[in-house]
Amino acid sequence: MKILVIIPTFNESQNIERLLNEITGQNINGLDILVVDDNSPDGTGELVKRFSEKNSAVHLLERNEKLGLGTAYVTGFKYALEKNYDLIIEMDADFSHDPKELLNLIQATSQYDLVMGSRYVKGVNVINWPLSRLLLSMGASLYTRLITGLPLHDCTSGYKCFKRKVLESIDLDRIQSDGYSFQIEMSFKAWKKGFSLGEIPIVFLDRTAGTSKMSKKILREAIWMVWNLKLQSILGKL
Repeated sequence: MKILVIIPTFNESQNIERLLNEITGQNINGLDILVVDDNSPDGTGELVKRFSEKNSAVHLLERNEKLGLGTAYVTGFKYALEKNYDLIIEMDADFSHDPKELLNLIQATSQYDLVMGSRYVKGVNVINWPLSRLLLSMGASLYTRLITGLPLHDCTSGYKCFKRKVLESIDLDRIQSDGYSFQIEMSFKAWKKGFSLGEIPIVFLDRTAGTSKMSKKILREAIWMVWNLKLQSILGKL
């Protein structure tokens, strides 16, 4: 089985080498890593390039400017399909997603087509977030469930594993969103196409190095995107 972990980066020089070491240190057979870097001015891309010279499982795809999380993942998805990977994993670069959970995500694909690492499937497992951020995240999932019916506790999870057939079924050129709403859009489209969704509990640790990419634009996009997805579903245009 061929597995690809996609990690979008922008100014993650404080985290990326340690993260790559921890992922490759899991010694998971068939696992490769693709870092999609948006021309980070802090030298993230150069650090990944050096690492890849020592470890052939690590690959770097450099883009010329900051184009956003959603397009970074779509670029990675297309790479994965072109290179015939069987499982494709999304993962943040800031250690909020524990590399030790990778094997659990992979194993859960024996039961599900799309597996989410969920912060809320068993209580609330978030460390170091201010209450306002936690309420925002939980509220976004509740809002999404109420409007779309998406059967997930953690609708905005960015730690997830797709079977290849899920990505093959989605028109990646028609993905419209970024940030929170990108995660919602991908899960919603997979669900509406009849694929099984599963959640495994993870502990989410807020970043200790680097800066968050959260913005008001991302929040506004998430608010209207759920209605857009609902409408597309009604009209049969997903």
